[in-house]
Amino acid sequence: MHLNPYGQDPLTLAVDLVNRPIAGVEDLERRCAEAGFLLERAVGEDDVEAVRQFLDLWVPVVDSPDRPTRAARLNTLLIEFSAAPRLTDHAGSGWHLHYRPDALPAHRQVAALISVGTALHLTGRGMDRLGRCAARGCARVYADFSRNGRQRYCSPSCGNRDAVRRHRARAGGRGGVL
Repeated sequence: MHLNPYGQDPLTLAVDLVNRPIAGVEDLERRCAEAGFLLERAVGEDDVEAVRQFLDLWVPVVDSPDRPTRAARLNTLLIEFSAAPRLTDHAGSGWHLHYRPDALPAHRQVAALISVGTALHLTGRGMDRLGRCAARGCARVYADFSRNGRQRYCSPSCGNRDAVRRHRARAGGRGGVL
């Protein structure tokens, strides 16, 4: 996978895998392919479980209470799952950087991709551009790719529902007149 300078594709994959847990081998393969990430090795059930375990380590990065904690948690993942960048042109796909060695098991490839993609996103766009949906009753994860960096909901529908709820609460305080 060619990482864009902001890590959007890997981070989109991470958010998707957290919000819609992996159903099995075929599901993980399909979702990685849809994200443009071609796995070098076959995926097995052990890879599915290892990706789930990695995501359990990644979610605390999302839930970090402040920037230094977020950086420390992400640095731990980078140390464990990534490697020094190096140039590669495997299969004639064009020169690009890899942040991992070749021939890793599928779960290690996914972990490296998400760790580095998260780091690129947070350093390129802002350390606060990752979080949990602000809508009452929704705990889905989001990555903020907006221009203004003010995303607080996992989807437009959650944002709209929350706006309606706030409007109705204000209207109810004025005798219920809309």
